[in-house]
Amino acid sequence: MRGMRKGVLGVALAAAVVMGAGASAAGAGLGPGAGAGLRAGAVGPEAGFEADLAHHGHVSLWDGRVGVWLVSENHGPSHLSQATVRLAFSEPMAGGQELPQACLWSSDRVVSCRTGELRAVGGIGELALDLRTAGFPDEMTVEITTAWRDGVTDRNPANDRHRVLVLSTGDPYVF
Repeated sequence: MRGMRKGVLGVALAAAVVMGAGASAAGAGLGPGAGAGLRAGAVGPEAGFEADLAHHGHVSLWDGRVGVWLVSENHGPSHLSQATVRLAFSEPMAGGQELPQACLWSSDRVVSCRTGELRAVGGIGELALDLRTAGFPDEMTVEITTAWRDGVTDRNPANDRHRVLVLSTGDPYVF
């Protein structure tokens, strides 16, 4: 039963990546080859203002795979045309994996993804990743952080920085 649940979760995450990748890329205004222009913490003309970006979701690890489902939300008060979420894994990922157009590999342990536009007070962006690890770890740590640019401040950074210990059980570890 647990193996079946893991398989269903994996298929659901893969489907979310395929469906979410197009929507995220379109929302971020990205086209082919856009990864080369990805900058950590890119923001719009509201630079110098305050935004409260929060990330929530869950991470699962099973049979050499890690799934991440992430929702980014802007609690305001300023509009963000773009921000970047950094996902750092304590274990290396297998090479040759494609990511959604809004994401790129920073190293074999780090993925950086654009959130797309996040309007003040309620703008939401979603991201789903299904990745293969280089080995079959029993556990790993995933750090979720936001990089800021152009002077945008966040007086509540606790809700956009998380460190999650994930055991290889297939269970979702919520952050």
